[in-house]
Amino acid sequence: MKRSSDAAQTRGGGAHRSPFDRCVAQAELRVSQAPFFFVCAGIVVAWLISLPWWTDLEAWQFAFYTVASVFMLLLVVLFENAGRRASEASQEKLDVIAEALAALLASSAFNDPELRTAAERLREAVGREERY
Repeated sequence: MKRSSDAAQTRGGGAHRSPFDRCVAQAELRVSQAPFFFVCAGIVVAWLISLPWWTDLEAWQFAFYTVASVFMLLLVVLFENAGRRASEASQEKLDVIAEALAALLASSAFNDPELRTAAERLREAVGREERY
């Protein structure tokens, strides 16, 4: 049986997950809900309303774009991490299903060489994504 993936190691109880993984899970949960959208929309509205208090239009735009760019970079990093972990978890589930199917095929393949070959090929395919 193959070793468990990073996703499997961090998916367990909260005590085994790193602070970063817990932060990613909380950020993903909060950002994917409606209140976060309304907060972002409110920030954009506040930025638009603040135009009269800025003497320089370029500084007004620069301030908003800088903050928005930094914020977006952080969100992209967090979501890439969450997506990678979700993909690893899905792949691990598929590998477990394939291993079980291969074991079932092998137990039924006493007199059928084609079935035995199919079971061997399926076992070889398990964990292939880690080899490439």
